[in-house]
Amino acid sequence: MTSRLFAICFNATRPADLARFWSGVLDWEWTDGTDTAAEILPPEADGAAGYRIRFLASQAPKTGQNRAHFDLTSTSPQDQRQTVARALELGGKHIDVGQLPEEGHVVLADPDGNEFCVIAAGNKFLADTGVIGALACDGTQEVGYFWSAALGWPLVWDQDQETAIQSPDGGTKITWGGPPVAPKAGTNRLYLELALPADADREAEVERLIALGATRGDGGEDGRVLMLDPDGNEFTLRRPS
Repeated sequence: MTSRLFAICFNATRPADLARFWSGVLDWEWTDGTDTAAEILPPEADGAAGYRIRFLASQAPKTGQNRAHFDLTSTSPQDQRQTVARALELGGKHIDVGQLPEEGHVVLADPDGNEFCVIAAGNKFLADTGVIGALACDGTQEVGYFWSAALGWPLVWDQDQETAIQSPDGGTKITWGGPPVAPKAGTNRLYLELALPADADREAEVERLIALGATRGDGGEDGRVLMLDPDGNEFTLRRPS
């Protein structure tokens, strides 16, 4: 059986604090957090296709721009301004990653330095998504094909080596910008966590993912298998539950 996207995970210096920030920005439910882990859950109407966001303790320093970031959607210019204002009030800040004024999106960083964008209203590519329109990633065409097969999500964009996938149920898209892909420096701060149905064979799923182009990594905590996709990005596979 194909594993499903269980969570988008952040390696965070202060998991509970970062969970509160993103809960406030997204208006997702914040569950009690600890010094080592916290998570937020989407409302059913948000269109997040069933995943949650988890924040796990890590003191690894941030080295350069993240390979993945959220693109948040807006319903109107006022809604975009309100999202930006809310993020700044909660501890976010404006940053410059080379964006141009005419591009229309606002680039911010959360209190842990993780980049994200608030996209202007009217973006047709993100029209059928939720508040998190996309997890936008730096990556190759090959890795887009890998994740399409791994999750069973169809390609909704495949042009000029740029790819994007989306759950058949809709919601957040995952996109890869194609080459040139910046060299990987250290462990990614954002990564995907997959989960299997209760009756699934985890080792068989590991072998399926390896056949698609993944490799098995060293380590893994809380019963999770650490793996790397074809671009070397970490992801984990949870035990069936």
